Amino acid sequence: MQTDSRLEAFKNLLDIMDELRAKCPWDREQTTESIRHLTIEETYELSDAILSGNPDEIQKELGDILLHIVFYSKIGSEKKQYDIESVIRQLCEKLIRRHPHIYGEVVAENSETVKQNWEQIKLKEKGEGKKSVLAGVPVSMPGIVKAYRMQEKAAQVGFDWPDEAQVWDKVTEEMDEYRNAVTLQEKEEELGDLFFSLINHARFTGINPDDALEKTNLKFKKRFEYIEKRAQETGIDLKSAGLEQMDAWWNEAKSMP
Repeated sequence: MQTDSRLEAFKNLLDIMDELRAKCPWDREQTTESIRHLTIEETYELSDAILSGNPDEIQKELGDILLHIVFYSKIGSEKKQYDIESVIRQLCEKLIRRHPHIYGEVVAENSETVKQNWEQIKLKEKGEGKKSVLAGVPVSMPGIVKAYRMQEKAAQVGFDWPDEAQVWDKVTEEMDEYRNAVTLQEKEEELGDLFFSLINHARFTGINPDDALEKTNLKFKKRFEYIEKRAQETGIDLKSAGLEQMDAWWNEAKSMP
């Protein structure tokens, strides 16, 4: 019964998409290019929902992402390029192909081996020796996420530090080089190296650096908004409050749950 209800729900979505594409002026005008930026926005909204830990928001944003997948597939079917069936079939084939420890004879007792197998199979699919291990990392990906993914992919083929102590040594080395940089160009280069080494250390210790930074961003936003609220409550203009007063309010915010 569960499978039937899921298929029915998915069919209903496809039927609605067909109807919207045929009857709604806005939906009819859209192209893969015109909704691309909306897809990016929806992806970030899903990310925000995940970080908030709100299941209702996560469900809502997952629905929006699914809508975009169905929308792209509908446009592709009209151009006779691809459709939702071919998209799903190709995905299923890839999942089976890249999980030989489930659908084949390969043994993988931990997630690290699974990741290594995935990258090796991916390289063979794309033509081993013809493309870089890093070729699959999107150029437009945000810097922190891109660094993390490049390091992760390189590690899957053995290019990685043997232990955490050496990773941290690299962080302190880059920190010293940044501190000793003289020109603006040198400082920029060394700062990039420092960020890259910190991201690598985070990856090595099992921390997603983008998640960590975003949580800090949210924490800063919450505390700074508290400072603004306290300034408004006391009738003090924020610009003239002074650092000492703002720091006192900041500490109040820190003590709050």
